[in-house]
Amino acid sequence: MEKRCIIDIGTNSIRMLRAVIEKGKIISSGKTLEMTRIGEGVDKTKLLSSAAMDRSISALKKFKKQALSEGIKDIKAIATSAVRDARNRDEFLKRAKLEIDIDIEIISGEKEAELGFIGVMGGIKKELGNVLVIDIGGGSTEFIVGNSRGIKYVKSLDVGAVRMTDKHITTDPISDKQLKALVYDVKNIINEIIEDLKEFRIDEVVGIGGTATNLASVAQQLEIYDSSKVHNYELSLEEINSMIYRFKSTDNNKRKKIKGLQPKRADIILAGSSILYEILAKLNTKSIRISEYDNLEGYLYFEYKN
Repeated sequence: MEKRCIIDIGTNSIRMLRAVIEKGKIISSGKTLEMTRIGEGVDKTKLLSSAAMDRSISALKKFKKQALSEGIKDIKAIATSAVRDARNRDEFLKRAKLEIDIDIEIISGEKEAELGFIGVMGGIKKELGNVLVIDIGGGSTEFIVGNSRGIKYVKSLDVGAVRMTDKHITTDPISDKQLKALVYDVKNIINEIIEDLKEFRIDEVVGIGGTATNLASVAQQLEIYDSSKVHNYELSLEEINSMIYRFKSTDNNKRKKIKGLQPKRADIILAGSSILYEILAKLNTKSIRISEYDNLEGYLYFEYKN
């Protein structure tokens, strides 16, 4: 048995997975999340702000301390959309190395998608045909089609919950005009790949990432987040549409009090849920299965195999 740790620096949050692995299988694990919003404003400025970097460095220090206290010495870190897009990303990478002694690997959207798919497949107990994995992040959304034999299609698009919020939402609550512009933008971006996806016979659609897991938590009105109830929850298109109406009809302070929703995600959940709804509607898909297994588990599985 060996203890491993992988940290994912996403546009909206930084997550850490600590796991005990035996013969290539995760036999126990725990996840920690801190919402640092490192991608705040990156879509417009192409720069990581000093405040966002400070928040993220602070979270990384805390995570490394926790991992070391649990006897984990093998600590890896990856960064995705926001850091990938920022012109000053090297400044952040240097700070992480100098202040925490952590080397951060910036991965491509396609690599992020591949790791997410590997993680999802590791969490599926039954044999399936083709699976479409949709990973809505803060800065991008990844689409992966594949099965137990491998990946058939991968695409990453620059449409995410933080990116679309920064781009379109300027009032609280959002105006009808802003939501209409946001939805129009989302549709135009995802149209690029909808026909590609329709070429595959899809047996199961699976959602990963904070938007998907939070919607499953809100749908079940979970006062305390319970990964065992979120994992494998089947979220219907009707439920998503109902939640979009609810999010749109309330301001940020009221959304923070909605059962099942992480308060720090309240300002971006409308954009994230709108992205998911438009994707499923375009694919004529009535529901999506939610997975707690994602690119963090996928990273460990990928490393073990390679």
